Amino acid sequence: MKEFSASCRGTEFSGRDRMKEIQEKLLREHLDHLITNSPYYRRMLKGIDVQNIGLKNLHELPYTDKSEFGKYCDDFLAVPLSKIVDIVFSSGTTGKPSQIMYTENDLKRLAYNEEISFAGCGITADDIVLLTCTIDKCFIAGLAYFLGIRSLGAAAVRNGLNTTASHLEIIQRARPTVIVGVPSFILKLGKYIASKDIDPRDIGVKRLVCIGEPLRDKNMSLLRMGSYIEEIWGAKVFSTYASSETITTFCECQMQAGGHLHPDLAIVEIVDEKGKVLQAGETGEIVVTPLSIEGMPLLRFKTGDVSFIIDEPCGCGRFSSRLGPIIGRKQQMIKFRGTTLYPQAIYAVLDGMPGISEYYITLTSNYDLSDNVKVCVSVNNGSCSSESIASELNAHLRVSPEVVIMSEEQMRAQLYSGNSRKIVRLIDRRQTNEEL
Repeated sequence: MKEFSASCRGTEFSGRDRMKEIQEKLLREHLDHLITNSPYYRRMLKGIDVQNIGLKNLHELPYTDKSEFGKYCDDFLAVPLSKIVDIVFSSGTTGKPSQIMYTENDLKRLAYNEEISFAGCGITADDIVLLTCTIDKCFIAGLAYFLGIRSLGAAAVRNGLNTTASHLEIIQRARPTVIVGVPSFILKLGKYIASKDIDPRDIGVKRLVCIGEPLRDKNMSLLRMGSYIEEIWGAKVFSTYASSETITTFCECQMQAGGHLHPDLAIVEIVDEKGKVLQAGETGEIVVTPLSIEGMPLLRFKTGDVSFIIDEPCGCGRFSSRLGPIIGRKQQMIKFRGTTLYPQAIYAVLDGMPGISEYYITLTSNYDLSDNVKVCVSVNNGSCSSESIASELNAHLRVSPEVVIMSEEQMRAQLYSGNSRKIVRLIDRRQTNEEL
């Protein structure tokens, strides 16, 4: 595969016909690379005439499942090991972390992806960007954001996963104009700064790029956490979506109306339970075919995340479609007393209750085809009872799960348990049916 270059820069502004033309060309190159160099896809696509595959009939090709990627990981490598320059592991949200290998070309592509994503939400070379996500521990996101900021010409402050006190010291000295991080931590940081009699709105932060947690509901309105973050910081929030395997990020532009798809970097489909490709606006699983990847190229990769495509024109002038908010993970769907919902719906209600300081959810199985849902919370307001929390959940979700109030110490022990680099908000014991 030839060296990656940003030769298609600006494609999103060039019109639908031009975007389609570029994608057809890149898809052809991508399929050639798979057939020629990937042991997994040579086996998977045997007997299929890929020469006649284009955007219109891409759906005729098989999916790549996360479980297959984990099981046959080594067979996905499409270059000699000598060309690998970086090795990371996925976060393992739904299973064992997978080893993912990148070439120098892949890292150049990654930097370009983040550069145009950051530029889309208004970040320029004049900005100072505080990164509150780690760049170590085999984690790709922190490296991706750092490479993108460098490529854009902005200044990066890599304070990573650190204490709120450390971040406040950095903020006071470096005066960042942008913060990148998980929404719940950015909110926590804002509250900490306010507790020190410093108004976060006076610090000079103009943009908050949020990763790992949803900011908006299916109607594209800010969730309460998103509203709180904008209010406490006096800054605009922008949501991003990405996965380690696809090496592709979709970030909101300044219109804050969904993450723009990059036609020169990926083809995105939304599919239903039976694998049928859905139309724009219909909700289903996100399937990504990342283009121009050299090390571990993928075809129709099923992410396990649930969302929808927005195909209406965007006020920013881009012609590219957008990805809606992540409504949930396919494997985390809850069936509770006749209602189907995702953990994020419960999180959204809890985030909107000021008396709740932290929370997590446990799921176990029942024998009547219904899941058991237990909501564990810690509170900082004596008037916030388990009954009032259950009532609020029922008002929004039309179901009343069990609510248990815990101490702050018990809550912290659970949220930061094990070796996960993410807060553990969901404990899914439905497979083992183990009660807590």
